[in-house]
Amino acid sequence: MQGVIKAYDPQTGDGLVMADTDLADYDLAANALEGSVFRMLRQGQRVVFDLDDAGRATALRLGSEVDMGTPGH
Repeated sequence: MQGVIKAYDPQTGDGLVMADTDLADYDLAANALEGSVFRMLRQGQRVVFDLDDAGRATALRLGSEVDMGTPGH
């Protein structure tokens, strides 16, 4: 899935990502940044993510132009 960071607290690691497809908000999983290039997140940052078994956003990563649906790619 792809979306935008809606909120992020770097001290607690809590945050929300809003999916592009249905504008639903997903809580960040505790391990959402593990193994990713991100050290922290900023509001409005575009990400690609998976959902864990509990429906939380995890495995955050940067997407390619194709992943992000950029016109012309």
